[in-house]
Amino acid sequence: MTRFTTTPPHRRRLALLALGVSTALTVTACGGGDEGGSDTPTKSAEAAPKGVITEQAAKKVVDTYEQVNNRANAKRDAKLLSTVETGQVHEQSKADYKQWETWSKKDQKEYMAPFYYKSREYLIPAADSGANWFAVQARSSEDPKGEGALIIFDKVGGTYKVTMAVYADEAPIPEIAVDKHGFVSPADPSAKVGTLAPDQLGAVYEDFFETGGKKKAAETFASTETSQGSVKVYKDGPDDDVEAFTTEKYFAQTPAHPKVYALKLADGKTLALFPTAHTQELMLKQQYLSSHDITPTEDEGLYDPTKRDVVTDEFQGQALAVLDPKGKPRVTAIEYRLVDSR
Repeated sequence: MTRFTTTPPHRRRLALLALGVSTALTVTACGGGDEGGSDTPTKSAEAAPKGVITEQAAKKVVDTYEQVNNRANAKRDAKLLSTVETGQVHEQSKADYKQWETWSKKDQKEYMAPFYYKSREYLIPAADSGANWFAVQARSSEDPKGEGALIIFDKVGGTYKVTMAVYADEAPIPEIAVDKHGFVSPADPSAKVGTLAPDQLGAVYEDFFETGGKKKAAETFASTETSQGSVKVYKDGPDDDVEAFTTEKYFAQTPAHPKVYALKLADGKTLALFPTAHTQELMLKQQYLSSHDITPTEDEGLYDPTKRDVVTDEFQGQALAVLDPKGKPRVTAIEYRLVDSR
């Protein structure tokens, strides 16, 4: 995973499809007093609670991720990258590697350049919180003017790996709630905060692509630049040169990695990193089925170069949202990658 460009709410194909040519994350001292004394335990000291990981250990995890990620990016080695990365972010990284050959020389060079995370803030839950993950808020050396990113390191098979990483393109990451010991508080992804629970966000959000939000999303979510961008994708439809011959539809899908991460915020709201996914279907209209074909774009052709009547593209995404117990949830960052075409 790297941040080589600022990804729009939905990565559209540069040139959609040209028919038949190209688709263009108490130690309590028990009072054993003298004989005849009280049997009531006396609290003498309270041990400081522990986190799921120490900050020093978390730093090493992040350092290792940077090093391995940079080596993997240089060779587009998905197997090497899988030793430090999994989840939705790895789905996107694998897509980047596969499609790398279709990029411009400039984009290839930027992607291969080493990067690192600076201004790190380690967001570590307490060991008794039930969480087995920690987060890092940081800026990427590739995105010095951005609002930063929130990166989730989850313990998978005994190893901490990055499972989600979302860049806060539209608004800064809100202040995370921290207790007196310096630990953050994970929130239950299945517990409603206002109108939705964190693990319900993705399914409802996809309505922006399926119907422009008309079925449920527009009345459920607060309007943001991100949501408006998703509606625009729906409204734009096929490119002008194929609009007369095709129809375009979107269908919500179960994300490849459905785990949701949530943290309590200082103002009583909840921050959620959630996965989301959909397919995009471009189909010839009935009257053109016998006389026209759709030729995949260069990216699509890497998965299936066959000319066909229907092109179905699969997009896997990850997003950032703030849930308000007194208002509508706000999605302020979302990124998708084309991961398959058939």
